[in-house]
Amino acid sequence: MKQYTVTGMSCAACSSRVEKAVSKVDGVTSCSVSLLTNSMGVDGSASDRAVIEAVEAAGYGAAVKGRGNDQKGAAAGSLESMESAKDALIDRETPKLRKRLIASVIFLIVLMYFSMGHMMWDWPLPSFFVGNHVAMGLLQLLLTIAVMIINQKFFVSGFKGLIHGAPNMDTLVALGSAASFVYSVYVLFAMTDAQVKGDMDAVMSYMHEFYFESAAMILTLITVGKMLESHSKGKTTDALKSLMKLAPKTATLIRDEKEVVVSIDDVKSGDIFVVRPGENVPVDGIVLDGNSAVNESALTGESIPVDKAAGDKVSAATLNQSGFIRCRATRVGEDTTLSQIIQMVSDAAATKAPIAKIADKVSGVFVPAVITIAVVTVIGWLLAGETAGFALARGISVLVISCPCALGLATPVAIMVGNGKGAKSGILFKTAASLEAAGRTQIIALDKTGTITSGEPVVTDIIPADPSVSDNELLKFAAAVEEKSEHPLARAIIRKAKEEKIEPEEVTDFSAVVGNGLKGVLRGNEIAAGNLKFIEKTAEISDDIRKIADELSKEGKTPLFFAESGSLLGIIAVADTIKEDSAQAVKQLRNMGIKVVMLTGDNEQTAKAIGKQAGVDEVIAGVLPDGKESVIRNLKRHGKTAMVGDGINDAPALTRADTGIAIGAGTDVAIDAADVVLVKSRLIDVPAAIRLSRATLTNIHENLFWAFFYNVIGIPLAAGLWYPLLGWKLNPMFGAAAMSLSSFCVVTNALRLNLCKVYDSKRDKKIKQIKESEEKNMTKTLNVEGMMCGHCEARVKKALEALDAVDEAVVSHTDGTAVVTLNAEVSDDLLKETVEAQDYKVTSIK
Repeated sequence: MKQYTVTGMSCAACSSRVEKAVSKVDGVTSCSVSLLTNSMGVDGSASDRAVIEAVEAAGYGAAVKGRGNDQKGAAAGSLESMESAKDALIDRETPKLRKRLIASVIFLIVLMYFSMGHMMWDWPLPSFFVGNHVAMGLLQLLLTIAVMIINQKFFVSGFKGLIHGAPNMDTLVALGSAASFVYSVYVLFAMTDAQVKGDMDAVMSYMHEFYFESAAMILTLITVGKMLESHSKGKTTDALKSLMKLAPKTATLIRDEKEVVVSIDDVKSGDIFVVRPGENVPVDGIVLDGNSAVNESALTGESIPVDKAAGDKVSAATLNQSGFIRCRATRVGEDTTLSQIIQMVSDAAATKAPIAKIADKVSGVFVPAVITIAVVTVIGWLLAGETAGFALARGISVLVISCPCALGLATPVAIMVGNGKGAKSGILFKTAASLEAAGRTQIIALDKTGTITSGEPVVTDIIPADPSVSDNELLKFAAAVEEKSEHPLARAIIRKAKEEKIEPEEVTDFSAVVGNGLKGVLRGNEIAAGNLKFIEKTAEISDDIRKIADELSKEGKTPLFFAESGSLLGIIAVADTIKEDSAQAVKQLRNMGIKVVMLTGDNEQTAKAIGKQAGVDEVIAGVLPDGKESVIRNLKRHGKTAMVGDGINDAPALTRADTGIAIGAGTDVAIDAADVVLVKSRLIDVPAAIRLSRATLTNIHENLFWAFFYNVIGIPLAAGLWYPLLGWKLNPMFGAAAMSLSSFCVVTNALRLNLCKVYDSKRDKKIKQIKESEEKNMTKTLNVEGMMCGHCEARVKKALEALDAVDEAVVSHTDGTAVVTLNAEVSDDLLKETVEAQDYKVTSIK
């Protein structure tokens, strides 16, 4: 998404106008404009010139946000981008508005003294003005002109928008103030005519028809509201500003065996840098030597320092609290963790949540509708026989009480504060849509390894099949065959072998059978390692060994079988323990009314043992890497589904889910595919993310309600709808005061999100439960014998999916299963007959 800075926007109608104009440009596939950050994100092939010209044609200014593409490389690009982002977030508007307000108030006080102080409460005047009503009128005229000049921006922006056919909030203010001023000038000329004719009664009556103070007061009160709104909007970006302040400016590099302090721009990947106690880590890297405790709270929100030693990773902007460390730079510039976090938060602010579409549609027609209502109001009261002054006051009140800004700010301010709160807690939402979607989750699928469990399995049992084979001999054999495997279980065996100081032998003709096991040649003999179904095809397994394997599985351990030349050598059991917070996280999710499903490639018994420890609702075992996406697709039929994972094989499932949540310690592929990233790699952050999303959604609903309610109540009151019945009428000055505070209230309400306790589960509310009828018989697993290859799988799959009640069939000849997803009741007999008609045997259905 290409980012642009947009200038000249004053309200939601402006952002809506810009969005529509850019969306019409050839090559633009999507456009999102943020009034809050004055930024615009554009997707598509359109050129920068075409996009900028479209914005300018709409009456606003635009420029491409700096990205840095000079010869300094990525680091310079990052610094330029960072500085550009910082510049965009600097609150330049509040100081300007403060100066305007002070100057306006000085002139307004004098104006109010003459117009209301003297007329209503007989406050004394200089002798020159006593009885000289024309002079008083002229003084009020001059003072009002002074206030209008000070606040000329309202008129320039307002009438410019009107000329371009895109009236905005400034248009309403300008029309209201200008109408009051023009009518007062007319009255002043009428007064001079009465003065010349000696009609003093008419002169006195005209004194009460002046609206000079209203014209000036409207501008001043709106300026008050604008200043409060601007100040509050600045607070919503505090989290992003805080992150940017963390960005290091220099680094201490080792060059020619000397320490050299250089700009962060000059650091390249592979450079060696040092960090002393009390210094911030300049870029992401790997510790080469030294030991230290590093405070990573700036990135993860975790206050407890993390011990670092050789081989450990360090991240930019984290604080080295103790010890001297020497590191090698791995990621610099825009690639550092800090830069990516800043980019995610910034990009999320530039996108729109689906819920904002309602407000956008209303904002697009709001101002023209208000102007129409104001005109109709004036004409209506004149036809009803009221005076021109009364009718004009009602029309002006309608103009100045209406507030499109409250509608336009309702969603983005809440999204910005929610994103900032998440970033402080190590929870990163990539888009506004993902922040909204997370709170609507009904089903969560959790990958087992690395998500529920630590992802670092350990060897628990070594069981030789032949008493003549020692534990170390079996371990040595296992280490040889597993050494070339990248599977986590293989790494556990290699670690155990190293602990026992066993050197594995060389295996040739090595091959891996995905989801099943390994093959190779050792000392001229064919060897194999893997699960029971894989090994029993090449070696005979006794009932005693099967029983032992079954018991190990029930304990949550994974039994790995090893065979040589068709003979079973033994079993090595490996267990991946669950993380400390997994059971607590699952419990909180279930208390929220969310169904928790665990996905794993483990056998069913091992999976159920882990699932029981974690407390999940359902365990789906034996899922091959390419089958997770299919499972998520099935779950989505029954409710909004989130997927939590950390591996490369989780990426398709993360993309398929309504909300993909990546554990931060996982692979870059998984993080790229996800919508939400948990920096701390803790499962407890999943309910925290959902809790924050729900709080943000609630806040948006409150803001939208207030914005709609305010306008629905305020406009009829300003138009005088209740005057004939209750005698209620609204002075234009009070209308302006109400308008000035409406946006401020919306922004202030959004700031309450900073008080949200994302880890407090006491106030969790259950969402609407998925009906049992929807879950019952959702899937059935058929155990099928006779399938030998992919062709067999295809035949069974085609036959089962031909049944009306079957949505999908996931068939595996290696596991000997066919998992069918149903949309209606279907008898086991029919499923069995269907498969057996293809010359295969169904042994059981679960």
